Amino acid sequence: MSRFINVAAAQLGPIQRSDTRSEIIERLLAHLRQAHAMGCQLVVFPELALTTFFPRWYMEDPEEVDAFYEKEMPGPTTRVLFDTAAKLGIGFYLGYAELTVENGRAHRYNTSILVGQDGKIIGKYRKVHLPGHAEHEPWRAFQHLEKHYFEPGQSFDVWRAFGGVMGMALCNDRRWSETYRVMGLQGVEMIMLGYNTPVHNPPAPEHDDLSMFHNQLVMQAGAYQNGTWVVGVAKAGEEEGCEMIGGTCIIAPSGEIVAACSTKGDELAIARCDLDLCHSYKSTTFNFERHRRPEAYGLITSRRGAIAPADVEMSPA
Repeated sequence: MSRFINVAAAQLGPIQRSDTRSEIIERLLAHLRQAHAMGCQLVVFPELALTTFFPRWYMEDPEEVDAFYEKEMPGPTTRVLFDTAAKLGIGFYLGYAELTVENGRAHRYNTSILVGQDGKIIGKYRKVHLPGHAEHEPWRAFQHLEKHYFEPGQSFDVWRAFGGVMGMALCNDRRWSETYRVMGLQGVEMIMLGYNTPVHNPPAPEHDDLSMFHNQLVMQAGAYQNGTWVVGVAKAGEEEGCEMIGGTCIIAPSGEIVAACSTKGDELAIARCDLDLCHSYKSTTFNFERHRRPEAYGLITSRRGAIAPADVEMSPA
């Protein structure tokens, strides 16, 4: 018997720096209610869905910076999301900036959580592949200081939930094949992936016209090569003078886009996802147990950067 789950990819339009948490959460609640009215069991929100994308600014005042982070989840302003989800019987994935204290030391992460239909947290993921830079680079039209404001996460875990095997990733993670494969090796059947991606890439502006193509390319390849659903959800539009791509979509294990948003504002893309469709790919072309050759892949974990082989001079005949 097929295992169906109705999923809503809940795209957000821009969030400005002046927008309050309460105003933002009202937009998320509207998505939850609309998705519930359309029979969804799961809503996927973007990365850093509770704030503007603050790593575009270099800030030195700790209080100014920490105002963008959540110190507990749920907290005073976010509790209503969890209570509403439980009341409606609908789960959600949410990206946010996390500030936690461990062994007396503060740690900051770019985080997402998966919340069940009972309003309780099922799992937490911390972004592994942090893009951008750590130092102040004022020459940029806008900065991308994720390496300055966040520590990298350490793992790609999966959880049994919503009748299947669920995984999480965030933004730049989608560009790395290892993201999907590590979860694929754990039998993942749906990867939820929120992102905030600018159209303009200051270090490589020649890529700008390809931003949407690359966005879809990596998620479709990851879905197909691991036999999994991928739900990619954008925060889009012009946010604080920075134009961000949309492209929110739901991708089947075949690599095909089955639902997508058509605007750069608040919008839902909805699909009825058959988790059993994953088996068609996991048991044939991408049957890992039958076809993978891990003994040939040693460089993937033993080497971080690319090193070309040295030139070898040929001896004269």
